[in-house]
Amino acid sequence: MEINPASSRMFSLILLQEMHTKFFHNALDGITDEDAHKRLDTKANHIAWLAGSIVHQRFEIANLLGIDKKQEADELFKNNKGIQDGLTYPSLASYKKDWDLISPLLKEVLLKVTDEKLNEKFDMMPNMQISNYDLITFMTYREASIIGQLALWRRLLGYGAMKYM
Repeated sequence: MEINPASSRMFSLILLQEMHTKFFHNALDGITDEDAHKRLDTKANHIAWLAGSIVHQRFEIANLLGIDKKQEADELFKNNKGIQDGLTYPSLASYKKDWDLISPLLKEVLLKVTDEKLNEKFDMMPNMQISNYDLITFMTYREASIIGQLALWRRLLGYGAMKYM
C-alpha cells in the first residue's frame, strides 16, 4: 500500500486508520444484532453502542476536514451522546455500510490534509484549545481502544477471537 500524504505527520495515522478499517469488520464478524445489545449484567457499553460510536467518530473526523456526510444513526451519537438504556440501536449491518462509505473518503482527505489545517486550533471545551492534528491523533487512538473492546466482547459472548488477517 503506497501512502504519500501531503503532511508527513499523517503517515502513521493513515496506516493505523487502514488497519482499523479492516479490524472493525473482523471484530463484528458473525455477531448477531441480539448479542450486540447484551451487557451481561454490567453497565459497560455494549457492542451496538461501541460500533455506532466508532462509526460516528469517523464521520466527525471527515466533517472536520470538509466532508459533509452523516452516519445514518447520527442522532443517536451526536454531541458525544453516551449509551441510552432500553434503546434498540441500529443493526451492525447498517454500521458496516456507513463505515464502508466513510472510510475511503476519510483516507482521501487524510492524504490531502495540510500542516496548516492540522495546526488549526479550536476550543474543545472551556479553557481548552486543541489542534486538529491532536484531535485526529486522539480519535485514531480511540478507534484502537474501541476495536479492542469489541474484540473482548466477542470472547465474553462466546464468539471466537477476532482475526487480524
